[in-house]
Amino acid sequence: MIRHRERHLVQRIGWMRAAVLGANDGIVSTASLIVGVAAADSSRSAILLTGIAGLVAGAMSMAAGEYVSVSTQSDTENADRDREKRELEEEPESERRELAAIYRTRGLDPALALQVADQLMSHDALAAHMRDELGIHEATVARPVQAAFASAASFAAGAILPVLTALVFTGIWLVAAVTIASLMLLVLLGAIGARAGGANMGRGALRVAFWGALAMGATALIGKLAGTQL
Repeated sequence: MIRHRERHLVQRIGWMRAAVLGANDGIVSTASLIVGVAAADSSRSAILLTGIAGLVAGAMSMAAGEYVSVSTQSDTENADRDREKRELEEEPESERRELAAIYRTRGLDPALALQVADQLMSHDALAAHMRDELGIHEATVARPVQAAFASAASFAAGAILPVLTALVFTGIWLVAAVTIASLMLLVLLGAIGARAGGANMGRGALRVAFWGALAMGATALIGKLAGTQL
């Protein structure tokens, strides 16, 4: 018998969300820093130092923030799991009726709903309640370490392009080169993220490009104003 294995898009949510967010933030924040400092007529060494510092600090910040955030989610899931274990031990009949009620709301008649609840609980009562009562499934369970590494690595991968572009271009070409290269990568990232998530690629690309252009434009303006005032 050949087993048919399916991989659904929801199984990618945990790492994909962190990776897309990290790469997008790496591009936008690092490129914005470089463009803002360059617009203030700073030296090339100051521009490069700003880009590298932004890459390192941003990657560590993303990792720490994602770890804390997802750990909080994981703690909540674990607390709910412990509560369900206790309720299944202390009030199994109430939990049985609760599960059957859920299936009735999904269209099953009372007798069948109770039969389904009995069979699922005899197989794995805790998993049945976690999945159908609380909406917690193995495919979407919180994984703090995975999310932290994905965020840090993707941030660094996104941030490295503006830094490398600043290494190659100098003078009046630097701001334009960093802006264009970053926007192109944002468009590509948005399209890839949308494709991986099963969404519209054009809309995803335009969404990230718009906010990236807005961020770089704002920091360039601030840098230009600061450069003339300081």
